[in-house]
Amino acid sequence: MALWKRVGNVFRADRLRSEIEEELEAHVAEAMEHGRSEAEARKALGNSLRQREASYALRVEGWLDALRADVAFSWRQIKRNKVTSSVAILSLALAMGACVGAFRLMDAMLWRALPIAHPERLYGLTKQGISFDGKWRSYNAWDSPAFLEMRKAVKQQADLVAISYAVREELTYSTEQELEKATVVHVSGNLFEVFGLHPQMGRLLTDADDVAQGKAPYAVLSDDYWRRRFQRDPGVIGNTFRFQNGVYEIVGIAQKGFTGTTPGTIADIFLPMAMHRGYGRANWTWFRTLVALHENQELTPVQDKLGAINYHLEETRLKGDAGLSAEIVKNLLNNEVVMLPASTGVSDFREEYRRALVTLGVLVTMVLLIACINVANLMTAQAAGRAREMALRVSIGAGRWRLVQLMLVEAGMMAVLSAAAGLILAWWSAPMVVLMIDRPDVPVQLMLPADARVIAFGIVLTFGVMLLFGLAPALRASWVKPVSILKGSDAPRARHRWMRGMLGVQVAFCFVVLFVAGLFVATFQRLSDQPLGFNADRLLLLETTGRQETEATAWASVVEHFRTIPGVESVASCSWPLLSESAWNDSIAISGGPFSSQLAYFLNISPEWLKTMRIDMTSGRDFHDGDFFPEVAIVNETFVRTFLGGGNAIGKVFEKRGENGGRDKVQVVGVVKDAVYSNTHDAMPPVAFIPFFFRPKPVSATDAPAGLVPHWTIVVKTVAQDPMAMATTLRREVSKARTDMHVVNIRTQEELRLAQVIRERLLAMLSIFFGAVALLLAAIGLYGVLHYTVVEKKKEIGIRLALGARAAHIVRQVSFGIVLVVGAGSAIGLVAGKAAARYVGSLLYGVKAENPFMLVLPLTAIALAVVFAAVPAVRRALKVDPVEMLRAE
Repeated sequence: MALWKRVGNVFRADRLRSEIEEELEAHVAEAMEHGRSEAEARKALGNSLRQREASYALRVEGWLDALRADVAFSWRQIKRNKVTSSVAILSLALAMGACVGAFRLMDAMLWRALPIAHPERLYGLTKQGISFDGKWRSYNAWDSPAFLEMRKAVKQQADLVAISYAVREELTYSTEQELEKATVVHVSGNLFEVFGLHPQMGRLLTDADDVAQGKAPYAVLSDDYWRRRFQRDPGVIGNTFRFQNGVYEIVGIAQKGFTGTTPGTIADIFLPMAMHRGYGRANWTWFRTLVALHENQELTPVQDKLGAINYHLEETRLKGDAGLSAEIVKNLLNNEVVMLPASTGVSDFREEYRRALVTLGVLVTMVLLIACINVANLMTAQAAGRAREMALRVSIGAGRWRLVQLMLVEAGMMAVLSAAAGLILAWWSAPMVVLMIDRPDVPVQLMLPADARVIAFGIVLTFGVMLLFGLAPALRASWVKPVSILKGSDAPRARHRWMRGMLGVQVAFCFVVLFVAGLFVATFQRLSDQPLGFNADRLLLLETTGRQETEATAWASVVEHFRTIPGVESVASCSWPLLSESAWNDSIAISGGPFSSQLAYFLNISPEWLKTMRIDMTSGRDFHDGDFFPEVAIVNETFVRTFLGGGNAIGKVFEKRGENGGRDKVQVVGVVKDAVYSNTHDAMPPVAFIPFFFRPKPVSATDAPAGLVPHWTIVVKTVAQDPMAMATTLRREVSKARTDMHVVNIRTQEELRLAQVIRERLLAMLSIFFGAVALLLAAIGLYGVLHYTVVEKKKEIGIRLALGARAAHIVRQVSFGIVLVVGAGSAIGLVAGKAAARYVGSLLYGVKAENPFMLVLPLTAIALAVVFAAVPAVRRALKVDPVEMLRAE
């Protein structure tokens, strides 16, 4: 019979048996027609059951039919044990769903290649070495003159592509009353061609759009943004929008799937590199450089050539900066240019979250292992209850592998049901985590498709889970000794050792999860409670720009206008907000000495900014309207200790590097308490606040006007508790005060404060969740083992009670072994937890793994789990009726 017919017959077994029965009866009837009696006819055919089974075996594919029978039997077993099966399936579903969700995140952030031609040839051009402050760092940030020279030098071997850091800014497609935010990136004109991308509509940017600053006001939209914002309207081509100081024409839609080269950020709009205000300016590093090697081109020659060009450019630049010490110059010139693989893109956000994501992946894996151990112990206990069944199967000829297959099929069905239930969690969990790490300035966006990669991972995970919790119980069931079982002399000691060993591993994993969770929660609490040195309440930040670079006095007039608006308690301005992660740093010199290797940080502020921010002054005075930079400064206490020797700093003078390598003398007129400058994770830096106004310089016919400011941040302290309630009003008031200015972004200082602990909040919340799940699963596992112990020792307990054993003795007999196992598992978990703490050390802040509280927390939680799990089992043991047990004996 053909194979396909035998396979088909497997799934019509009842009908096939009916046909075989009809065929046998037809043979009997035919024999009777030839004069034989029915008895003779049936005797001639032989054993009817054997004939039926032989005929059936010839017409089906044997292994597939056995598998079908095992599936049907396993389904009956699962329905028969509804409660235990439901607990097992739900615990596995929770763990498997979390695993798939974690994979989706890690795949999108760390492993998925960019949807471009030949991503394996793409590299990030990175500088590595000792920086100004004497610390090693690695960064991919370049200025356009250096980029253009390097691109020209290696054009025969590779293509250099520039793509700016993503900026979430406001733009309008009609009037300024309808401003909206979009993620904008500036790219070199060759990006789309080098990446082998094609337009869906219109055209993409080309080299011709990138030849002169401000001459190509064109834009290309990403497919994702086109869908979200315009519902794929083809009429968008040719439309215009206003962004910053220009009007841009939409000329095309990018290829579907390409959203930039930065995992974690989806670019909405691509603009030409030459339209950026930093284009053509040396020492303004505002974009990343990617290198796409030509086919069959080696990496080393290109890297060496780019390194030589960078050395020459740096040497030329540093020659004009006489203020730097010989050591700093040597360190900067020794910076190495390396090409790092970038097939998956380049992202600071990814590097920031890489270790956090890996840590969460490990925690999820531990929770999955705990769940698998739980179900394995459950199936081991069930196998003990089915020992006579297995013994009978072996006695009538079932092979060992046949028993293994039967148990594995049941495990596989539970794994498949768990995977199906876990899909809901997996589908929901990954986007939820993305929302948890969202940033107010640049929202985190990830492409999370349920494609073949995710499906393949889910299938492999399901198969792996089946083996993890099903193989060992299946093998143990197949090792059954029929003679011992049928005589009723099965010895469960080996089974007890197995179950308790697995319980110890489970406790060890649970301890690690709880220990790491405690470290993350403590870190989040420390950072959240950390004093900032200023008051973030009711502060509204209006990032404002002019139609063209504007004199500083114009910005002061806007601040004065704001003071007349009802609901404004105080107002000031600064170059950028605190905690925005923007920074301006430089070396300084004292008493004409060499410039320091340690950097000082600077921030332009207006009078009353310190008052608005509630930063306390310890000595000296605030700025006046007549103060100019670089004549005076207000410094923080760390600056005084670091550079001025402590003590009274008022009247002391330091020198800052000025333009063209000169030295600007700056006198300290005030000292303030320390306030966090850019990042709450960093040590307090030395900060010098400098005046809003620059000392006007004589302007000749060939000089550009001095003191021009392209953009500024207005800081408003509102009367209302919710400062965003005044956002619309204050936005209009900026344009009312100065028609050549407009607001490009509005946010609160509280948003920036919360953004500082996004990663820590994510780790704390998810680790609490995984810790609770791990503890719950451990408690279920403890209860299962204790319950099985009581059932196995029921007769022994009854006899002891009949002989006068006390309740305390019974409790000790039931729980003593488990307490030892839990203690051993906790000890192993302690060692593993300390090793894990070293790996996650960079994610911690102000927390030590050696802190006794960090060790007591998981021990207490596990002890409580033991108590709650032991109480039902102990009560069951104490309720054993001795008379009933003796009668059974």
